Formats: sequence, C-alpha cells, structure tokens
Amino acid sequence: MTTLVANDIATLAIHAGHEPDPFTGALLTPIYQTTTYRQEAVGVDRGYTYSRAGNPTVAALEKRLGALENAPPAVCFSTGMAATTALFFALLQSGDHVVVSDVVYGGTVRLLNQILSKYGVTADFVDGADPRNIQEAIRPNTKLVFIETPANPTLKLTDIEAVSVICREAGIPLVVDNTFLTAALQQPFELGAGISLYSTTKFIEGHNSTLGGAIVTRDESLLEQLRFVRKTLGAPQSPLEAWLTLRGLTTLPWRMKLHSEHALRIARWLETHPSVEAVHYPDLESFPQRELAQKQQQNGGGVLAFEVVGGIKSGVQVMNSLKLCSLAENLGAVETLVTHPVSMTHGDVPPEQRAETGITDGLIRLSVGLESPDDIIADLAQALNAFQGGAS
Repeated sequence: MTTLVANDIATLAIHAGHEPDPFTGALLTPIYQTTTYRQEAVGVDRGYTYSRAGNPTVAALEKRLGALENAPPAVCFSTGMAATTALFFALLQSGDHVVVSDVVYGGTVRLLNQILSKYGVTADFVDGADPRNIQEAIRPNTKLVFIETPANPTLKLTDIEAVSVICREAGIPLVVDNTFLTAALQQPFELGAGISLYSTTKFIEGHNSTLGGAIVTRDESLLEQLRFVRKTLGAPQSPLEAWLTLRGLTTLPWRMKLHSEHALRIARWLETHPSVEAVHYPDLESFPQRELAQKQQQNGGGVLAFEVVGGIKSGVQVMNSLKLCSLAENLGAVETLVTHPVSMTHGDVPPEQRAETGITDGLIRLSVGLESPDDIIADLAQALNAFQGGAS
C-alpha cells in the first residue's frame, strides 16, 4: 500500500484515503453495500464487523475529509444534524451550558431549545461578531462554544482566532460549523479551533444527491467518543451516499473557486439594482466585516443574502417569479437555489430571536451555482422587475 505524499488540497481532494481495489484494480473506491462481514474466527476480523460501526466506503470518505485538514480520519454521519447531535451527546450532560453564535442554522437552534433543554442542557445565543460577547457568556458550567462562520443566512462572521484564544484560556473546546466554506476556503484548525463540523449534504457533495454530516478533529479521544455515540444512536453514513460524496469531493476546490467568483459578481450586480435594499456577502467592499473575511477566508464562498424594497411581500413575489433559480431548502449545489429562511430553514427559530439577529421576514438567501452568472443575473433581473414597483 503506497503512502500519498501531497500538500495541495486539490490533490488531496482526489487522492487522499484512496487506493485501487486490491482484488480488481478498480480505480474508484467500491460501494461496499453490505450489512455484515464474515469473520475469520471468534474475535478475529478484518477491521469491520457490522456497518453501523464501520464500512470501507465510509472509511475512505472519512480519511479524505480528515486529510483536507491535516487531521485523522473524520467521523461521518447520516446527516449534518446527526453529526451535531452526536457532538452534543459526546461532550454534554445534564447541567452543562453551551455558548452559541446568535446567527446559526435553525436546526441547531431547534435541537438546543426544544430537545436538549428537556435534559438539562442550557444554551446562550450571543453576537459572535464581537468576541467579548462570547467571553462574557462563558460560565463555570460552560462545556462548549459553537460558532458558525459565515453564519446562515446573514453571512455574519466570527473571528475564529480570537474566540479560540478565549476558549483555550477557559479550557473548553471551540466548534466551527464550516459548512458554508469547507476546508477548501477556510481552515479552522489553523486558526486555533479544535473541531470542524459539516453538513456534507451541501458544498462537499455539491450535487443535491445525498444527505450526510461529518466531524473532523485532531483529538483522538473525542474521535473515539464520537464513533461510540454514532454506533449507539445508529446514525452512520450509508455506503452509497459516502461513495457519492467521495465523487463530489474530487472537484470541491475548483467548485468552491467558481461558486465564489460567481457569487461575488452577482452580489455586486444586486447592489446596483434600485429594488434591492441590502446585500450581504463577505467579499463585497460594503460588507462590514470584510477585513475579517480577508483574514480568515480564502474568498467569499458561494452563498449570499439580500433584501428587496417592500419587505416580505416583495421578497416573496421575487422568489415566486424566478425561473432558472430553484426555490428549494438546500444550498451548496451546482444548481443555483433560492431560499426564504423565515418560512423554510429558520422557521423554528423564535420570531424575536430572528428579529434580533437580522433574519428579517423579507431576507432572501441565494446559493449561487455553477451556471453562467450572466444567466442568473438575467433571471434575477426579470424577477426583480416583475413585482409592482420593480425598476428596470
């Protein structure tokens, strides 16, 4: 078995964790679609006993995801929320407290407020744009700081390096939900974080064909805990979906580059349209945290958000008038997707919490795909001009 010698993420995304099949020479990792494995004798196996605990196709994906962050193999799950749930179960118990950035995926809010709260876990959602807010929110029973940067859906940033110093001094782990940028555009460990969390459903797989989640860390003891929780909860990634995610990973660095280039061009165009009230995108000159974005991100990523003049009524009209952009509850695919966070991804976030964090009723999230940006701009133009008061 050869050892891969490579440092560039474009090479690692194709080759890490992979060897040609030893039996056939097949270049692609086989789909080991099996429940169980024949064992040589009692207590003697080839590393796999039951696919809820481990599977060779899933293991190949885990090795590759770990390699992208110079870490041991990741732990992969059936969904991003399964990964988040397993992480909380591994690190928290009744009476513990979590500090969470105030703008975060609605499913994370739902898990903390409606599920874990029943078992004695409390959470404070704080404005992570100022690291001092996180520092002030830490209590003696705080066991975890969980940030999402860029945040879903407003793209607000948190200074990973600054918060990592605070967490290190407090002796608690820092988790970065890195779903929006992936390791191709942001490396949380190099900024001091201890755990990277992903919905691989999004940019990592990138083709709207799978569900999946992953946790990457350099802490071997935590990896063991996560594997135990995954086996106990029964939430492993499936072989077929792991194989599809491996295929998506091969082009991740190049897709992220194009997603970002297209998103910046579209964001700049949206800023010029008289019917657009605000545009949120980290690479825009007008973005209030652009300096931080340039410090910790390679570029802006593939997601932007904007608001149109006239609020929710106009925003809904625009979304319903789009023809090429698909109204859908996902992001990170080759197709451009538009989402209404208040009624879709963040519907379970309390209205007062949404209002405090800038998730307005008229906010539109755009996950920019790999189509020609000219065609996406043309679609947005016709939609913006379709509602009453739209300008040409």
